[in-house]
Amino acid sequence: MEVVIVADAEAAGAIAAGIVERLLGTKPACVIGVATGSSPVITYRRLVEAFCAGRITFAGAHAVLLDEYVGLPADHPQRYRRFVHEQLVEHVDLPVEHVHAPDVDTQDLAEAGRRYEALLTELGGVDVQLLGIGSDGHVGFNEPGSSLRSRTRIKTLTAATRADNARFFANLDAVPRHVMTQGLATIGDARHLVLIACGVGKAPPIAAAVEGPLTASCPASILQLHPHVTVVIDEAAASGLTHAAYYRETHAGKPSWQHY
Repeated sequence: MEVVIVADAEAAGAIAAGIVERLLGTKPACVIGVATGSSPVITYRRLVEAFCAGRITFAGAHAVLLDEYVGLPADHPQRYRRFVHEQLVEHVDLPVEHVHAPDVDTQDLAEAGRRYEALLTELGGVDVQLLGIGSDGHVGFNEPGSSLRSRTRIKTLTAATRADNARFFANLDAVPRHVMTQGLATIGDARHLVLIACGVGKAPPIAAAVEGPLTASCPASILQLHPHVTVVIDEAAASGLTHAAYYRETHAGKPSWQHY
């Protein structure tokens, strides 16, 4: 796991965007795992800028959503598919039919999870998966207690997660209680995991995920088992790390030819 500590959210987003930009340059028909929430917004803006500058194309790529709310109308402003379209898809040449999300409108949600797993396999797997982290250490919507071997399925959101997301809705009662999310094992199948976290509120879960024990109580700790993880955080999010000086030293001494 490589932990990269930067000055602010803008710098964090630039690094994550650079990882995706390089992937598109080396593998145009790649599969990008897209996340939602506030963490990846700067990353998407940077990618749009790179596309407009002619440095990259998404024409051969696919995007797969990490999760989606259950129970919201298809045109609801907080549907995650809509978020991804507004932040990225509408501004680049990624074909709309290459944007994939779990089918949360079906009556058989268990089967929808299995179909999504099959789709990911059919696409050849995810090359880069963008991630955020919740205040309780969840990734995707894998809440504490989620199986470390879990696959795409329906999950019930905790009160803490719903409270965290209430700022995007009219009130807490409007926040859905259920989601469809990739499981921890599904996320772990991606070839490269890129987690972005900024702000002092992310310091406790980052410390638990990076330096704490591997445990279902902190789902993000599953990153410790992955062979290629880049954790990009600002100074505030790094404030709870015991080995922050080590991470800074190793990043400063990184060979120029070695990519993230």
